Amino acid sequence: MKNLETDILVIGGGATGTAVAWDAALRGFRVVLVERRDLTQGTTGRFHGLLHSGGRYAVKDPHGARECIRENRILRRTHAHCIEDTGGFFAVTPEDEGDYPDRFKAACDEIGIPCAEIPVREALRREPLLNPRLSRVFEVPDGSADSFLAAHATADAARRAGAQILTYHEATSLILEQGQVVGAQVHNMATGETFAIHAALTVNAAGAWTGKIAAMAGIEVRILPSKGTMIAVNHRVVNTVINRCKLPADGDILVPSHTVAVIGTTSVKVAEPEPLRIETWEVAKMLAEGDKLVPGLSGMRILRAWAGVRPLFQETYDGGGRDVTRKLTLLDHEAREGVAGFLTITGGKWTTFRLMAEAAVDLACEKLGGERPCLTAETAVPGAEQGHYWLGHRLHEVEEHNLQNELICECELVTRAMLENAVKRNPTLTLDDLRRDARLGKGPCQGGFCTYRAVGILHEMALAGEYRPDADGWDTAFLQSPGLQESNQYSVGSNQLADFEGNKKRITDNRLLNTNLLLRDFLQERWKGITPILWGRQLQQERLDELIYLSVMNADHLPDGDLASPNSDFYHFDTTPDEG
Repeated sequence: MKNLETDILVIGGGATGTAVAWDAALRGFRVVLVERRDLTQGTTGRFHGLLHSGGRYAVKDPHGARECIRENRILRRTHAHCIEDTGGFFAVTPEDEGDYPDRFKAACDEIGIPCAEIPVREALRREPLLNPRLSRVFEVPDGSADSFLAAHATADAARRAGAQILTYHEATSLILEQGQVVGAQVHNMATGETFAIHAALTVNAAGAWTGKIAAMAGIEVRILPSKGTMIAVNHRVVNTVINRCKLPADGDILVPSHTVAVIGTTSVKVAEPEPLRIETWEVAKMLAEGDKLVPGLSGMRILRAWAGVRPLFQETYDGGGRDVTRKLTLLDHEAREGVAGFLTITGGKWTTFRLMAEAAVDLACEKLGGERPCLTAETAVPGAEQGHYWLGHRLHEVEEHNLQNELICECELVTRAMLENAVKRNPTLTLDDLRRDARLGKGPCQGGFCTYRAVGILHEMALAGEYRPDADGWDTAFLQSPGLQESNQYSVGSNQLADFEGNKKRITDNRLLNTNLLLRDFLQERWKGITPILWGRQLQQERLDELIYLSVMNADHLPDGDLASPNSDFYHFDTTPDEG
């Protein structure tokens, strides 16, 4: 593959980028999407998983709230299997009393968000761990969303419509000819190859990295990176999304997500989207605020902490992240800066990703000629026919098919077949990709018991030629994916960040050495999200994991070719903890 020709090039493999590819392909365009890492590696994979009803923004940002409730209804049809219909409560704690609850109810009614006040005793009957001192409770159609599954389902739908989805392909520069963007130079991180993708139109959907892509065309797009820190509680404290009934603030939402509950979030301006550090005060603030919704939450077993960056856009703004609108922003760079062939879609919420794509492709139709109606609001992605997600679906499958002896990850009920099928779909994936694809290692042991099993299976498949961790150039993709960080518990290698292109050494073709590296990197990725919450039962769990991998398996000294050298310059990792 030397060069590609396409109608639309999409840069960014998050929720919005995959939706743009899907929408454009359904309208008959030739589409190529490039993502420098795996799908959902950025903000899409680092949020609390809320399907917004719009209630959270009804008072302060009614435009954004209207977008949310509209898309809430659509996604329940098009991405049904990615949505858990939990419903949502807006609860008035003793600290929240005042005129806001009445303003909230009036705003929801004005916007058209279904909102009914229910008796506190009914809310406590359904969620008995809630604060018994609540004075009022309003019910809205919030939900819980699996953003990983949704992006993969959208990408699958795009492929079926004819789009090409290229992960581990980084856009290194935009191609400009006579003041027009005509495509991008792309580096294939799996082979080391660099080639050009020529496109009639390029869509910048890079999320928090939008400004960096725009700068390649000499254009300034001001993104206000707002870091949000979240914490996962070891079990589902609630089965309903719980919001504080007040203006959005830190630690005011609790979302049930698969087998855990997530408390979030902070809003802190940061200079860059990565790396991010979770500060001690953020963890303390989340737990203290969580206690106001569920007394005793701070004393429960805390599983993990992570952070994501909201890609907020505003033309001129110097305030805090809470005050920036969540509505989508579509920038026509031909009209703004005179640079044709280039659009940017940014802002919004996860809930509005389909709407953002619709707006972008509508404008693409104008630019490329010919009216083509949007089909995504009436078209379901593959898997939606299963209906809404329900918590016991994996357990049901395990019991129905007697798969108990096939479990690789007991915490998340990941079977051997799920891992093998994922490898067959993508024979150069990493264990961290399996975390996103199959939820490997997301449970209480944080990879303690499933990592070595998964690596063993991958090694068997590598020896059989079904898995290629030593594929030519694959080390580039792996080594530039998120992994090791300063704490460096599981790696003997150097911690310095280096440009892989400056180092032409090759990883040995011994497949065992590369699977050793897989093992260490995945454990290290788990470790970095545990370090901010190391106390109590999770500290005990991590001590057990340490004994297993460092004392018994000697994981920090397993051979892995050139990378075992303390002077290695290969490491080039993001230090940002990921969700789960």
